Amino acid sequence: MSRPRIVIVGAGFAGYRAARTLSRLTRHRAEITLLNPTDYFLYLPLLPQVAAGILEPRRVTVSLSGTLPRVRLVLGEADGIDLDGHTVHYTGPEGDAGTLPFDRLILAAGSVNKLLPIPGVAEHAHGFRGLPEALYLRDHVTRQVELAAAADDPESCSARCTFVVVGAGYTGTEVAAQGQLFTDAQVRKHPMRSGMRPRWLLLDIADRVLPELDERLSRTADRVLRQRGVDVRMGTSVKEATHEGVLLTDGEFVDTRTLVWCVGVRPDPLAESLELPLERGRLLVDPHLQVPGRPELFAAGDAAAVPDLEKPGQYTPMTAQHAWRQGRTVAQNVAASLGFGERRAYRHRDMGFVVDLGGVKAAANPLGVPLSGVAAGAVTRGYHLAAMPGNRVRVAADWILDAVLPRQAVQLGLVRSWSVPLDTASPELVRMPNGSQKGAAERGKGDDKGEGKGEGKGKGDDKGEGEEQPKSGGESAKGKRSGAPASVRRPDAVQDPDATKHPEPPGPVKRPTRSAGHEPRRGAPASPASRSRSRNPSEGDT
Repeated sequence: MSRPRIVIVGAGFAGYRAARTLSRLTRHRAEITLLNPTDYFLYLPLLPQVAAGILEPRRVTVSLSGTLPRVRLVLGEADGIDLDGHTVHYTGPEGDAGTLPFDRLILAAGSVNKLLPIPGVAEHAHGFRGLPEALYLRDHVTRQVELAAAADDPESCSARCTFVVVGAGYTGTEVAAQGQLFTDAQVRKHPMRSGMRPRWLLLDIADRVLPELDERLSRTADRVLRQRGVDVRMGTSVKEATHEGVLLTDGEFVDTRTLVWCVGVRPDPLAESLELPLERGRLLVDPHLQVPGRPELFAAGDAAAVPDLEKPGQYTPMTAQHAWRQGRTVAQNVAASLGFGERRAYRHRDMGFVVDLGGVKAAANPLGVPLSGVAAGAVTRGYHLAAMPGNRVRVAADWILDAVLPRQAVQLGLVRSWSVPLDTASPELVRMPNGSQKGAAERGKGDDKGEGKGEGKGKGDDKGEGEEQPKSGGESAKGKRSGAPASVRRPDAVQDPDATKHPEPPGPVKRPTRSAGHEPRRGAPASPASRSRSRNPSEGDT
């Protein structure tokens, strides 16, 4: 008798935990396949430290094949699910199409960037949800400080030293806090940069920083940010973004070359493509994380609307802590459906939150006890070390080195501005010169008008980098979908006097169309691709 086949779409917090738990529970009695665009699990809470030069990029990645030895890893992105035929169609990293049959399917596709209809957002913004974006931001910030130091014009120097972060949730707060320390370190004790004053702005239309947390944690974070010099502006957002800066909703125009979009996320469109009941884009499941009427289909993480048994009538929020625990529960229930163990409902009580504010500062409330300062910093880092599924010694070593040695502020130039556009649904993949994203296709996007609490953009001024832009209109191996909006050329390329010598960056990459004979059946549109990601990546619970 053949072993039952279990396919997990996405290797974020929910997908990775599900694969690890299933591997332990089934013990070779089931064939487990993990479909993911990268060969690593990304520990998102520490991503701001990568952008700030504290941690090396590989410290926050955990090898899937190295930590899941009894799980088959397939590199690719799902572009269609045939529920009736029990198959998942995907596109590999080199544009090749494939099909995975399943007896049980776990959808852990996560979430994608939320775009709002604000002029200039898609053209100038850079998000902060993947490793390439963190690497780009580190290089870009370093470059702006160096260009500012060499500028003869005080106004140009000031604009390059101004950094705007939009969205005062976990990610935006930590990026601003870490960023201020990073840029201050670059100008401190440097005789050629005396008088330079890096300025970070944190914007949000909410009335306080970290509005989703307890007010005491919010006040602690706000106080640390302001003491450090971050310009915190609540009740303010971005009305328009241009190459020279951003126009705020209060009428002020801020000259800047760096703006970072940390507004929020929306569920991956792959869930919507199944044509099953949804709750604000998330697949409705029962307390056992199973889709009603579909015994073969389970969902967890940001792609699933899971009933909150602690708060009847509500659904669990899209957070990393819920995705991590739902991954374990969904694995137990999938195993139970195959005869291994018993089912259990998902129930979780928050035990606290931690927010790393850089240096020795943090805000935390383990078991409801509010902490700040060094104590909160120790709890925060201790939590991250305990929560990481790997690389603990390397992460701790980097923290120790950062405490005793100056950071290396150098540009590696590995990630260009055009290769990490905001309007991508795959921030974990870098856009390639031929217009593809290492075989990944970009999923459907929407304005999400009225959703989210903040608006903003980020643009990188890459003019003068000496890079030759790839040709526009680059097609992936399988071709583009029709009706895809083209990306707008960056203003810095337009203003380049040698612009005619440098072709435009590639347009947005769309999911390749399926070849004849491989069209998904009902319930399996081929537009979205799977990606595993959780909202509020800087969140942790103690």
